Amino acid sequence: MARRRTKKRTHVGASNGTSKTQPANSSANRAPKSMVIRIGAGEVGSSVSQLVKDVRGMMEPGTASRLKERRSNRLRDYTTMAGPLGVSHLLLFSRSTTGNTNLRLALTPRGPTLHFRVEKYSLCKDVLKALKHSKGGGKEYLSPPLLVMNNFTSPQPTNGETPTVPKHLESLTTTIFQSLFPPISPQSIPLSSIRRVLLLNRELSASSSPSPKTDGSYIINLRHYVITTKRTGLSRSIRRLNAAEKMIKERKNKRSIPNLGKLEDVADYLLDPSAAGGGFTSGSDSEVDTDAEVEVLETTTRKVLNKKQLEAYRKSDSSVSRPEGPAVEKRAVKLVELGPRMKLRMTKVEEGVCNGKVMWHEFLSKTKEEIIEMEKVWEQRRKEKEARKKVQKENVDRKRKERGEGEKEDLGNGEDEWDSEGLEENSDDDGMEVDDDGPIEVPAG
Repeated sequence: MARRRTKKRTHVGASNGTSKTQPANSSANRAPKSMVIRIGAGEVGSSVSQLVKDVRGMMEPGTASRLKERRSNRLRDYTTMAGPLGVSHLLLFSRSTTGNTNLRLALTPRGPTLHFRVEKYSLCKDVLKALKHSKGGGKEYLSPPLLVMNNFTSPQPTNGETPTVPKHLESLTTTIFQSLFPPISPQSIPLSSIRRVLLLNRELSASSSPSPKTDGSYIINLRHYVITTKRTGLSRSIRRLNAAEKMIKERKNKRSIPNLGKLEDVADYLLDPSAAGGGFTSGSDSEVDTDAEVEVLETTTRKVLNKKQLEAYRKSDSSVSRPEGPAVEKRAVKLVELGPRMKLRMTKVEEGVCNGKVMWHEFLSKTKEEIIEMEKVWEQRRKEKEARKKVQKENVDRKRKERGEGEKEDLGNGEDEWDSEGLEENSDDDGMEVDDDGPIEVPAG
């Protein structure tokens, strides 16, 4: 009898979906997830659209890489869908009327939000064209990158001035960027899973230095690299043989395999400087272009002997001792840039998701009296919002009681009851319902 087909992409029990026992936003699945979005999909231009695609690749695998925006989509649509999909971060790219490219990094559902101006950026295709030997396109994007942060905490000024960026905002910015990717445990995570590096380097402003000149800017340079490793202490000819062996196993192009057809012995290739371009021609021949050297466990496989084979091995040659621990080899580590590059200038920090109280602004400063007045305004807005929600809930309860008999008849006919409570909870601050111009297309799987 034929086996019944089971749909594995969109139905219950799918390996790439969520089940009833474990929702998307449950505590068991707290890995950070992000959405990289274009606000005004057709208005940002082709360069910013390509930058959004490059940033999505950089944020892999915990991002919606095939997200499709519509021009009719609003920020409210994405924040509404962030909860059911388990999205923890929103990266919003937009372009102002003056032509500036802006980036907003927001934590859902309650914020805060960091506002950046993208002063300079380079796309992945431009970075790869500038490299002599480019890398990428393999298994690098199956695991999140290693996050490296530098100078995020500025030293205390020696001239007695107050820092332009408060210390608590520096720690807040550090925490937000650290939460973009899952934490790494050096004791348990395998080294082979760390294939990329995301470098965030803050340019310390003049106000953070001992000089009396003040600047007040908070600038972050972003770089994205892939990690490549090679064995050290081997000649170029031996390295070519090792690379050829890997290509034969992986059935790749065989053009780089050395031609030994005119040689009588492989020793001629290893020792003769003029034979097939191999041999120790100089002291730099065995050196590898590298950024650093580290010692790692040898990755070669070892045959596991059973009890009888181990006893026979010991009896045959008792003088030869088998190594107890794994072998250690030296490897040269080199970083190859993947792109994109961005130079981000932080302009504002605010509470909430793009609509809260301003905590810090680069160009505006307020006195204590203005801060107290602003607190009163926000407190009044909060009370008005709670009052509107209370009135909305009373109206929903009243309408349910008025049509209570009709609802019971509908439920008796097997139809589902229409629940308006969720719609009222997603209403705007002015008491109007959300204008759902279009859905967000998030492909399954």
